[in-house]
Amino acid sequence: MPGAEAWDLIVVGGGAGGMGAARAARRRGAKVLLVQDGPIGGDCTFSGCVPSKALIAAAARRDSFADAMATVRGAVQTVAASEDDDAFRGEGIDVMHGRAAFRSRHELEVEGRQVRAARVVIATGTRPMVPPIPGLRELAPLTNETIFQLSELPGSLAVVGGGAIGCEMAQAFRRLGARVTVVETLDRLLSREEPEASELIREVFVGEGIDVRLGVKVKRVEPSGHGGEARLQLDRGEAVEAARVLVAVGRAPVTEDLGLDRIGVAIDERGFIRTDNTLKTSVDGIYAVGDVTGRMLLTHAADYMGRLAAGNALRRVRSSRFDASAIPWVTFTEPEVGRVGMTEEEAAGARGRIAFLPMAEMDRAVAEARTQGFVKLIAGPRFGLGNVGGGRILGATVVAGRGGELIDEVALAMRTRMFAGRLAQSVHAYPTWSWALQKTAAQLFFAIDGRRARPARRPEERT
Repeated sequence: MPGAEAWDLIVVGGGAGGMGAARAARRRGAKVLLVQDGPIGGDCTFSGCVPSKALIAAAARRDSFADAMATVRGAVQTVAASEDDDAFRGEGIDVMHGRAAFRSRHELEVEGRQVRAARVVIATGTRPMVPPIPGLRELAPLTNETIFQLSELPGSLAVVGGGAIGCEMAQAFRRLGARVTVVETLDRLLSREEPEASELIREVFVGEGIDVRLGVKVKRVEPSGHGGEARLQLDRGEAVEAARVLVAVGRAPVTEDLGLDRIGVAIDERGFIRTDNTLKTSVDGIYAVGDVTGRMLLTHAADYMGRLAAGNALRRVRSSRFDASAIPWVTFTEPEVGRVGMTEEEAAGARGRIAFLPMAEMDRAVAEARTQGFVKLIAGPRFGLGNVGGGRILGATVVAGRGGELIDEVALAMRTRMFAGRLAQSVHAYPTWSWALQKTAAQLFFAIDGRRARPARRPEERT
């Protein structure tokens, strides 16, 4: 492409994965171009992590809706200011705004400008998926991209989807004063989590006045005739009426108009970009990171992938491999649900052992009257050593007021491959929430308050 401007690496997408890739490449001395269709920061800053956590905190304080949304706007503005064009240009990274499309393997067009690089990282992310339910689109449902733009609290909210986003928003809007109904196709909330966690969150929701409908599908959506409200007809003959509908059933990759087919980048049956364990696509020199890969739709995972992919793209020796086994995730309900690694069902086939501690037996939880929750620590034998030293940590679930913070200690233990017993040996300050991890890990060696580790069991084997 004659006259095209050239860089060492072009990053397409300015969300967490793209920012991580651009900064990592610049630290290696590369000349980097970051292309973003919209403001830098992407979904996490403007319609995901930042506004949702600000809203959750405001709802927990029982702020008014107006004050809560003011808090959301302030948080977004503060975070966005730290990652805008000037911030990146100050770090030596070139920024270009517009939609990018491949013209050849090394050449792209951005709003009429021709750019080129030997290596490209795709980090275009995902958008909320709206299922093909008759009548749903016509009633302009809310998604995470629009719910933070509300100027007034809806009197009632129907949440379609009982995953992390659905559960977080359901609880927050209930605490802000809306009547909330959650409709989930599966038979439990947070279906990726331990069954105990799912049931506990359901109980909390019911206790807070949230109407939880499980194991039902929405057949169609129609105006209710009462001030434009929506009526959701369910497959069991039930109906749910609400002023607004929030859809939180999954994400779809943003890959259209990128020209991937033109250069032969393979995608899977869902439209996500296929990558190997170095995050390289089917085309040499082109990598993909973050949500658009469909691997782990998490901000911190995207950042990690971005940094890893940039290193691999610029490295001439052995590539690093993406390993998701010790990456934690958190659902920011109250209590929070933090998890890393295997579930008990997965560990049952790996000779796992389960140490379990109810938060009701933790002094800090008792002192704060926040006793709902538990720690479930999963350990398994080490190669050649069995369960010596407690074995190795395979995973954990922490449901607690600070579950999202506690799970990081377990992730560190897994990342460093330490003996599980080190968690029990490390003296934790009393009375902190993290003391629960020390107390739980000690069960791998002897009984603690009548509890000791037991073999991992599949759900059908538990009583």
